[in-house]
Amino acid sequence: MTNLQSRSYPMVFSAVGILAATVTLSACGSDNTTGSTAAPNGKTVGSQANCAPGTLRAEGSSAQKNAIEAAITSYQRGCDQATINYNPSGSGAGIKNFVAGQVDFAGSDSALKTDEAAAAAKTCGSPAWNLPMVTGPIAIAYRLQGVSVLTLDAATAARIFSGEITTWNDPAIAALNTGVTLPATPIRVFFRSDESGTTDNFTKYLKAAAGSAATLEPGKKWSGKVGEGKEKSAGVAAAVKGQEGGVTYVEWSYATQNGLGIAAIDTGSGPVALNSANVGAMVATAAQVGTGNDLALKLDYATKAKNAYPINLVTYEIVCSVYQDKAKGALVKAFLTHFASASVQAGLEKQGYAPLPAEVSTKVAAAIAAIG
Repeated sequence: MTNLQSRSYPMVFSAVGILAATVTLSACGSDNTTGSTAAPNGKTVGSQANCAPGTLRAEGSSAQKNAIEAAITSYQRGCDQATINYNPSGSGAGIKNFVAGQVDFAGSDSALKTDEAAAAAKTCGSPAWNLPMVTGPIAIAYRLQGVSVLTLDAATAARIFSGEITTWNDPAIAALNTGVTLPATPIRVFFRSDESGTTDNFTKYLKAAAGSAATLEPGKKWSGKVGEGKEKSAGVAAAVKGQEGGVTYVEWSYATQNGLGIAAIDTGSGPVALNSANVGAMVATAAQVGTGNDLALKLDYATKAKNAYPINLVTYEIVCSVYQDKAKGALVKAFLTHFASASVQAGLEKQGYAPLPAEVSTKVAAAIAAIG
């Protein structure tokens, strides 16, 4: 990557920021030595790539934080001469710093836009690729005492997040939840205050599936006029956990870790629960819109496919297709090969993610192998 390898970049995080926001873990060992690593599911697996020494800096999506931490942890068990630093600063920050040549790869919950791709290619000296690595279902997560089962549809969700529906016993919510006693508790909306791929994907879902009820413009920056903003996935999840009547959109892993209720989504043929199988059913239908080894996907948020959970994001690792510093390229390639392996992907389910569907996984493996 142009200018990336010839500089030394001081870590500018505060002591607290380093501990809280940056994953710094040792990984991979000496050249031409294939290690044996333990996947997040506890199984011992081959690293599937020669360990390469060195240090990588990466940042971006907070949605994939728990997934990439697990992958780095399992990777380090068989290797010991490299360090991978991942700062979950948000997708927007990750892309900006990748384009600026500050990091070796970025995590983003949205593929590069045309102008971003052009700038990244200039920095890399080669095309940048979007490699889907983490399937992160987005939960509509809530805290409502006595309500453990809740169903919403796209139109009702859109009216909640736009502020049109203000109490939990609103007739529109009640109509979707026959037999459930809903309290008159005021609804408190929490949204991401930072630029976020999660916001981008959630608002794309509302726009695609909610019809005329969708008033929020899709984008990484929240465009709503009601609610309270919190930084990063951890921020909105913690806010809902501490607020009766609270609701937000957040990755499955953060919702479960915080003990929040998760709404089933009615896409037109009854409630669809958020689980790994239902997420995979939706992502498997995604169309590739990138060319060659650029695996940018178009998700069908308005899907009515049977048992397909519609609100999903795919976190991409954004990489240079050819690294000017070959040692950097070798380490990126080795780590991502491990991250994409079947055993590691299967283990991520415990972290609240869904494994890549086979249709996508095969393409990802081939693209990683082609990194130069």
